[in-house]
Amino acid sequence: MRVSVRYFASIRETLGPGEVIDVPADSTVAALRDHLIARSPDHAKALARSRALRAAVDRVMADESAPLRENAEVAFFPPVTGG
Repeated sequence: MRVSVRYFASIRETLGPGEVIDVPADSTVAALRDHLIARSPDHAKALARSRALRAAVDRVMADESAPLRENAEVAFFPPVTGG
């Protein structure tokens, strides 16, 4: 199944604005993140499991267990702090 991935903030600086990729039909946000980490050293660094990241699926905040669907838009971004 094909999904659109968008990156924001420091992740965008490393990986660019986003990409469209194919993932297995039963994928979750966690599976997508793992798939992306395996793509390249830059992906591994930007999306590392040691980094706190937030995700949204179709513009709704989602945890890593959220299922994906065909043509979903998944966004990854670091947590935002204010002050």
